[in-house]
Amino acid sequence: MISRDAWQVRAALLDDGHLQDIYFDAHSTVDLERSFFKGKISKVIPGLQTSFVEIGQEKAGFLHISEVDRVLAADRIAKSQRVEGEDSPTYDVRSVKKVMDMAKVFKEGEYALVQVIKEPVYEKGAKLTTCFTLPGKFIVLMPNIAQIGVSKKIENRDERQRLRDVLRSALPKGMGAIVRTTSENRSIRDLRKDVAFLVSLWHSIQKKFKTANEGDCLFNDLPLPLRVLREHLSEDIKQIIVNTKQDYDSVKAYVSNLMPEMTDRIILYKDRKPLFEKYRVEEQLHAALQRKVNLKSGGTLIIESTEAMTVIDVNTGRFTGGSGRMEETILKTNLEAAEETVRQLRLRNIGGLIVIDFIDMASQGHRQKLSSMLEKHLKEKDRFQSVTLKVSEFGLVQMTRKRSGKTLVQQLTQDCPTCHSLGHVPSLVTIAHDLFKQCRDKVVRERLAGPYLFVLSVDVFHHMVRSEYQAILALEKELGNRIVLELDTKLKDDEFRIEKAT
Repeated sequence: MISRDAWQVRAALLDDGHLQDIYFDAHSTVDLERSFFKGKISKVIPGLQTSFVEIGQEKAGFLHISEVDRVLAADRIAKSQRVEGEDSPTYDVRSVKKVMDMAKVFKEGEYALVQVIKEPVYEKGAKLTTCFTLPGKFIVLMPNIAQIGVSKKIENRDERQRLRDVLRSALPKGMGAIVRTTSENRSIRDLRKDVAFLVSLWHSIQKKFKTANEGDCLFNDLPLPLRVLREHLSEDIKQIIVNTKQDYDSVKAYVSNLMPEMTDRIILYKDRKPLFEKYRVEEQLHAALQRKVNLKSGGTLIIESTEAMTVIDVNTGRFTGGSGRMEETILKTNLEAAEETVRQLRLRNIGGLIVIDFIDMASQGHRQKLSSMLEKHLKEKDRFQSVTLKVSEFGLVQMTRKRSGKTLVQQLTQDCPTCHSLGHVPSLVTIAHDLFKQCRDKVVRERLAGPYLFVLSVDVFHHMVRSEYQAILALEKELGNRIVLELDTKLKDDEFRIEKAT
């Protein structure tokens, strides 16, 4: 489903009514991922093997040595050694890995063509690479890496070999590609057409680089509706529903060019009720921002993310029946939780290190079954690469999932101005006690004469009157002066003032 409003474009993928993926493109923001820039090396840090690159954004991007193309590294290292009068042996892409040194690959002040592979997150700038990729419908072109890979989801050995042979004959020398799942059983003509388009695009980027200024963007990815179709369009898609004539025409032209047999599945939505409301996308999107997810069995998932990792806690509902059925109930809940966990990771776009705390199971067979089901769901329902370890005896599963862009929470929320993303605020008791301490310190430090005025928020004022009366009397005795309370409806609970009463 593609929904366009005056302020944003959104695209959603539903499977049997359940929201699987959601994408946003606000007119006021710009996505950087996959974009190419003419960057300027602002700082090289040899100890971290990292260069910081100015790309015209608020924060400099960072380029680690692991993201530097080895052919480029070999050429630059050899050139650096010649300048310094050293012997410059010829390096191939394998041997250069052992001698790769960021200080010899890049110099501060020089320009470099870079591509964004991860959006800026928190305090970090964009992650950059010189191992370039240009995604098409059937392949991902690697213009400076001469290798051919085939999606693991294409399992037929003969088909895998056919696709390799077609790509070898179609790709220019020195270029490589990753064959996508959508290439399976496609004609040679379709594949060659995709290759020709992407090669032409690469040449245009190289041409722009020569005349561009520092920080110029040389290439942006496709508009959101077409980008989503490129990633998800397949024979499994039964309908493509679009709510504007503008997107209907562009989608139809795009699909007609790539997969003409799918054009009759494109529908222009004309109902008065908003598209995302009719299909419960808004409702499911709101639920995806909550930390608690309810399971059909009565169990729940609790999802907590930090900058370093995400923890998912699986809890079971009330048990029914005798103790003999408890183990079966736990297994059923864990299996349901495994399937829902995969959907939530995909929907919330959670990547990096993930720890899932399943309900403890005594049976080794049940733990093995849970591991197999989790891996099966990840393989079949998640297009991003992941690695999982077996369920431990404590019911823990450690896994990693490829990061791609911002999480759903990062896209749709911001830090709470009251708790500053801690998730909790000081209690009224804590605020009252902090007020007493600050009053005593201020009287001593500033030699403040009494009586003293406490200006408080509504809730703190009522708490002081109800519960802190004896403490106020004791503090008055200690300070030798009266304390007057005053209420200010404009103050937040953690805000107060201590002044001299008039």
